[in-house]
Amino acid sequence: MAQDPVKVDPRHYKVEFENAQVRVLRIKYGPRERSVMHGHPASVGVHLTDGHVRFTFPNGKTEEVRFKAGEVRAYPAGVHLPENLGDEPLELAFVEPKARPATKKPAAVPAAKKPAATKVSKSKSRMRK
Repeated sequence: MAQDPVKVDPRHYKVEFENAQVRVLRIKYGPRERSVMHGHPASVGVHLTDGHVRFTFPNGKTEEVRFKAGEVRAYPAGVHLPENLGDEPLELAFVEPKARPATKKPAAVPAAKKPAATKVSKSKSRMRK
């Protein structure tokens, strides 16, 4: 994976919470500030302010995105260089799920053996009158 934003750009990226399943980043950019190229896994952004950003990708293509405070968006995994195009600071919480470790497949449980079928013979009963 690409470089971790917390390591390459600690000015803008701070870990707020982390455990074995998830990492939550607080991302803050001042007006017209930009980051460096870095990557994220597929994540969810919770936008705390309105914003207008440009993402520059390793191939040189760019994409502009606008969002409103309170908006929640899914972001695909990828590498980018973000830039705040606005005249106001922007802030969001970014939820990055962690890959689950491979789980060991449980051993197959042998099927319970069915008891052998027993043939029940019907006996004729004689009723006495």
